[in-house]
Amino acid sequence: MNNKMKTSFLVVTLTAVMCFTTSCSVVNTMMDPAASREDSAQKEAPREQSFAEAHDAFQTTLVEQNSDNDPIPDPPEGFFDLVQYPSKVGDLAAYVSSDPDDGKKHPLIIWVVGGWGNGIDDFPWCYPAWDDDQTGSAFWQAGVLMMYPSFRGGNGNPGNYETLFGEVDDIVSAYDYAASLPYVDPDRIYLGGHSTGGTRALLAAEYTDKFRAVFGFGVVDKIEYHNNSQFTFDTDNEEEYRMRSPIYWLDSVRTPTFLIEGSGGNSSNLKNIERTSKNENIHCYIMEGQDHWTVLAPLTRVLAQKILSDTGAECNIAVTQEELDEAMEQEPEIPMPVMQQCVMDDLGITFSYPYLWNMEDVSENGEVSYGLTSRYEGNNAWDLSLLFFDAYMPDEDVDLQLFRDLYTGQGFDVEDKTVAGFPAIEVVSMLENDNGDIFRTTFVGIQRDDILFTFDFYIYEDLGDDADPMFDAIIDSIIFEQ
Repeated sequence: MNNKMKTSFLVVTLTAVMCFTTSCSVVNTMMDPAASREDSAQKEAPREQSFAEAHDAFQTTLVEQNSDNDPIPDPPEGFFDLVQYPSKVGDLAAYVSSDPDDGKKHPLIIWVVGGWGNGIDDFPWCYPAWDDDQTGSAFWQAGVLMMYPSFRGGNGNPGNYETLFGEVDDIVSAYDYAASLPYVDPDRIYLGGHSTGGTRALLAAEYTDKFRAVFGFGVVDKIEYHNNSQFTFDTDNEEEYRMRSPIYWLDSVRTPTFLIEGSGGNSSNLKNIERTSKNENIHCYIMEGQDHWTVLAPLTRVLAQKILSDTGAECNIAVTQEELDEAMEQEPEIPMPVMQQCVMDDLGITFSYPYLWNMEDVSENGEVSYGLTSRYEGNNAWDLSLLFFDAYMPDEDVDLQLFRDLYTGQGFDVEDKTVAGFPAIEVVSMLENDNGDIFRTTFVGIQRDDILFTFDFYIYEDLGDDADPMFDAIIDSIIFEQ
């Protein structure tokens, strides 16, 4: 493919920019004065009955039968498996980390995303924005196995949305499924969630002590202060609220539970939980100067390392406010995407590229040319990159020396190297398209016998070298058939 065609393709594929978000709710604290909540919690002190007993004895009344049939994207093969886990209402869908196949039992965290939807989609392998990372991917990036469960009523699952009631039972069922996996350590299964997902996680901690530790970001104390437009239960029955509000059942928590929120998020809710609770298992942390979302990326990385270090007979996770404050000061981290293999038997080459990229055949006139670009439109190094792969056959009279002379003649520095055992060159340059956009380009050409393979990588100049590790991983993955 010539430069004019590539530039045109570039303009079409790298113009739209949007950030990945997952719907979640932040409490309107203007409707929730701290003093009123505290007085109310004191007047309505928790009953002696445990949350599990009360929950199991209560029959919720749904006034809306809400569900969805949203499709579930196929997960990256060998990275996540799409499974069905049994629950009280029937089999529910989930993504679960694939078996590492090393004969060991590993820790696993069940991660519950925010928002009122009960389904799963492709968020586990989308770009984890540093200022709003609801993916929980810091755990799998660190090597912790993960389970992303859907719940009743989501993704065509049996049942209906129950707004924090039956979903608690589903979380317990997800634990039972995870504990049954031969490569998961049943004594090292953790639970975490954000926003509505964090509140669900706290309710689950109040219901069962099966989890090794629980991490809740942005929880609410009382559900009536949440986004009530999403409620599906009988809102005239006060007991329905109690069964969904963690503030009344804090004494039931029997496992280490860590609750985190930014001062600009649901912090008044967390303060009320901290004032109300006398439970030594509950630990609360408010991050000054942060909001409902910015705490996620830096602090899930801290928690992932805590999980990996938690190897004793009992949970030994300890968290201090100081170490969390320090973690918030770290530089944004650009993680590596999940990769998939491209095998071209006819050319005798195999290489990996990001799972979230599409590979389009853009060959013309008998040439071999493919454009690889993200199917998403996020403003990040994964989604704003473009790669062209070309193979020049012997009858095209194109070889490595031709490209070396071409670039040298234009004044570029040409680096000689070896890729997969064969001679190669690498050239870094800049390209401006017809719209005035400037791209940083990295060209790698590899001469394997009489076939020349080229990898031509483009990224917006504003993103600098953010995508270099990803491109390097693509080049390092190249294998030629012997």
